[in-house]
Amino acid sequence: MKNTYKPEGLKFMTTENREYLYSQTSLEKAMLQDKIIEAAATMCTGDMSLSVNLGCMEGIMEKGETALSDGEVKDIAVITRVGKPVCFKVMSIEKLHGAPVAFLSRRMAQQECMENYIKMLIPGDVIDAKVTHLEPFGAFVDIGCGIVSLMPIDSISVSRISHPKDRFRTGMFIKAVVKSFDEQTERVCVSHKELLGTWEQNVEKFSIGDTVAGTVRSVEPYGIFVELTPNLAGLAEYRDDIAVGDRAAVYIKNIIPEKMKVKLVIVDSQSDEPIADNATYFETRQHISEWIYSPSVCSKVIKTVFE
Repeated sequence: MKNTYKPEGLKFMTTENREYLYSQTSLEKAMLQDKIIEAAATMCTGDMSLSVNLGCMEGIMEKGETALSDGEVKDIAVITRVGKPVCFKVMSIEKLHGAPVAFLSRRMAQQECMENYIKMLIPGDVIDAKVTHLEPFGAFVDIGCGIVSLMPIDSISVSRISHPKDRFRTGMFIKAVVKSFDEQTERVCVSHKELLGTWEQNVEKFSIGDTVAGTVRSVEPYGIFVELTPNLAGLAEYRDDIAVGDRAAVYIKNIIPEKMKVKLVIVDSQSDEPIADNATYFETRQHISEWIYSPSVCSKVIKTVFE
């Protein structure tokens, strides 16, 4: 389905959004049309209200209107909006100290997004997302109007990482695929690795005899796993001068589809900060029902079935 409810920040610089913020008349038009628009939150006041820079006038978002919540909105949820685009609906425009002021509601925007979009999602839907914060167990992503979903660390990529920061940075816009929706809590869980290609799609980039760059993801007594792409890693012989996070130049010694293995020889390494990976999205459909990572010639089957 076509999604008009984007993660916060994607509408911010669009022509339509700028036009609604151009003047009081255009802002009143957005209010009458019940539009969701975006502007930057510039300050959190002592009573936990947000000041929002609308350009044509000041915007005020009282604490209870800053987020869709079953209980009282937490202070940290308000404070962390400062300096970022927030989505909202215009509730009213009133005179305050002789000047027009718009009263805004992010809660109403999120409620509409929940009812018209998020509740309609089913496992396998491919959606836009924005990384909001990272924890050792996973990444939290905005999947629409600031509504946050969890992406567990083992769902980020096939190649094992020690922390989501190895793959993402806060503020990144990414693609995600819906894993599940809990109707009771109205929480969505999402994944990422199913969009990054199968073993065969990734290994097609490489040939035996190539020397390529990779990132060391795991050092084990029996060998060193070097990530070639987010969904492909190879194994090199153990060396005691290699550490997790090192950048390595590796020689591709062999590629074995039947065992889903890439054998490597580490040529050189350095412990500089790893270069950020630009993930390639192989999946272009809006919905996938099943994803099979392993090659057909391999006896071991790795797949995800979206139900």
